Amino acid sequence: MSIISVLKLKNQKTLFTTPSHGGRVCLLHKFYQWYRNDISEVDAYNPQEALMLAEAKAAKIYGTKYAKFLTNGSTSGIVSAILASKCKNIFIWDKAHICHRNGAELANCIITEYSLPLDEELGVYKAITVDKIKELLKNVPQNTVLLITSPTYEGFAADIREISKICHANSVKLIVDEAHGALYPFSDELPESAVKYADYTVQSLHKTAGGINPTALLHSNDNDPSEALSKINTTSPSYPMLATIEANINFLNSARGKKCLNKLINNIKGLNLHQFNDDVTKILLKHPTLNGFELSEILYEKYNIEDERTNNKTTMLLCGIGTNEKMLIRLKKALKNLGF
Repeated sequence: MSIISVLKLKNQKTLFTTPSHGGRVCLLHKFYQWYRNDISEVDAYNPQEALMLAEAKAAKIYGTKYAKFLTNGSTSGIVSAILASKCKNIFIWDKAHICHRNGAELANCIITEYSLPLDEELGVYKAITVDKIKELLKNVPQNTVLLITSPTYEGFAADIREISKICHANSVKLIVDEAHGALYPFSDELPESAVKYADYTVQSLHKTAGGINPTALLHSNDNDPSEALSKINTTSPSYPMLATIEANINFLNSARGKKCLNKLINNIKGLNLHQFNDDVTKILLKHPTLNGFELSEILYEKYNIEDERTNNKTTMLLCGIGTNEKMLIRLKKALKNLGF
């Protein structure tokens, strides 16, 4: 039985359990259905078993040893991956998300930071290169982990397959922060996902794949990360949120989901914009005369279009499952008026 099926069942028990609203008291009417499905981990239907089955099914879909559903974002996945790897030494990017350092400190690792060059033309950091990996992994001590971010926020992806080979040849475990690449396993038009090559891969479903905040996934081809997750996660998970993760994966893996993703990619390509990065769903704009902040302000104030991230050189618009054709037509008109 799936998590979704568990939540559809009508409980006939008289509940003296948590959550104390019992699925009957609704303090915020807009979330009535959420309250109705907000069951307890001690519920008669044993939702823990349904969760285990759903995660096992997800692991088969992604082709990994373990897949874990996260309701505390990719942050919890990164921290848990570091703990599960049992590393003593770790390489982290000095401009990475703060959870990379926090996880390393919680695991009591010896931290070595590495730097990546800023692309002056675009104002962004690109993904780590194979040559940089080779440079970092010269004479590494035992129990070492390399933690990288791929894709970057702006959609630059590393050569994960080759990087994985180099890491494993040097007995180094690889953790990939693929938070912005949750769609990658489901389209050949996007960069190759790390899930089958890295020891641990973390993906944010809520960023591009249609999930609600802050749903995410932790994939492992190494140790079972359950014990590590138990050290930082609540023992009272939100089963409605877990059910949305299950539904999200089922959709992405379905014919309907793949058709939706292909349509999205084709519609973005139909904008006929120059692609600076590796991921078409991250539209990186560079105007010939306006800087990034000026372009961002005009798009927002004049065309009611809000971007995801801006620097002095470029503006990035993030697309995902919720980006429909109507939105892209509006964007196309605005960009045409602005000289793109």
